[in-house]
Amino acid sequence: MEKIPRIGIGVLIVKDGRFLLLKRTGSHGRGTWCPPGGHLGFNEGPEDCARRETREEAGIEIKNIRFAAVTNDIFRDEGKHYITIHMLADYESGEPRVMENGKAKNIGWFEWGKLPEPLFLPMRNLLKQGFGPENDF
Repeated sequence: MEKIPRIGIGVLIVKDGRFLLLKRTGSHGRGTWCPPGGHLGFNEGPEDCARRETREEAGIEIKNIRFAAVTNDIFRDEGKHYITIHMLADYESGEPRVMENGKAKNIGWFEWGKLPEPLFLPMRNLLKQGFGPENDF
């Protein structure tokens, strides 16, 4: 296991009451659904990272980016530990598409109560914390 947790950013993008998720194909979390996101870069703020990762992974623009929650995510099988900062954002423009074929294969909008399975560990942990529609999204 890595000795120092890494910082991940997950971007919960809202459009018409639905959320954008991608199905992961990389070795880390393969086959699970997650929002766009990635590693927080050096000298980068969470809002800038959210905007960058959303463009890189889904090819869309977002606005009204704000903090949503934090999860502590220990991937025992992969020997990885992340602190994930979940950001909430509103869809602004563009047609979502898989931009990084080696990392994801499907993309779509889903209602919060009807999220696809299986979910990526940070999303499962977010749900365990009780994050949901009552959080004003």
